[in-house]
Amino acid sequence: MIEKTISEIEAKIGGAEAVSPERKQELLRLLGTLKTEVAALAKTHGEQADSIAGFASLSAHEAMRAEPNPQLRELSIQGLRSSTDGFEQSHPRLVQIINSISKTLSDLGI
Repeated sequence: MIEKTISEIEAKIGGAEAVSPERKQELLRLLGTLKTEVAALAKTHGEQADSIAGFASLSAHEAMRAEPNPQLRELSIQGLRSSTDGFEQSHPRLVQIINSISKTLSDLGI
């Protein structure tokens, strides 16, 4: 489930015309790292890992809409950040990656 969701996000980013090639590469790199971290998390915290993947998908969708809605984009990014609450100690790399993805998507400002 998680790998499929992240693969779908990667496909959306690859096909996004409104995102520069540099941003695409940055997001794809971050998603590759996220895939590894979430797969490890899924072994012990499956539901949380699913939430993280789901909010990542929603955030990417909102950031790349043809007609952006800044409020929805920000809400989806807040959800993505919130999905990692409580993992700062046990999975600091995961939280760092989510923060980087959130910032990158927020900076798109599409």
